[in-house]
Amino acid sequence: MNRALREQILQLYREVDEEVARAGPVCFATGRCCRFKEWGHVLYLSNLEADVLRETAPPFMGPVADVSCPFQKDRLCTAREERPLGCRIYFCDPAYQDKAAQIYENALSKLKEIARHHQLEWRYAPLYTFLNEPK
Repeated sequence: MNRALREQILQLYREVDEEVARAGPVCFATGRCCRFKEWGHVLYLSNLEADVLRETAPPFMGPVADVSCPFQKDRLCTAREERPLGCRIYFCDPAYQDKAAQIYENALSKLKEIARHHQLEWRYAPLYTFLNEPK
């Protein structure tokens, strides 16, 4: 991934973080967001997000299953700066769910536009799919 592309994605992440902060969801610090199977959800991300994550995230043990995020340690994210949109936007707060969906759809559209602009393939799959692929 070239530097300009990476910076565009990181800028989108910063914008999303600001929008989420303005929405004011409450984090209950349960760690549910990272325990996918236990709470019945799947973390999807694009190949662009996976590339950013894999470039600088901490090492992890593979193969990765669909059970939980390999970057969660003691209910904390060890890949905080690199985390994909789904992680940035997801909160358990029931009052935030509609706003979260709006933020996600908007951000995903922008991410797809970045891919088109750079004439890159678009793939969208569960986290474990990308983490189990060779770099």
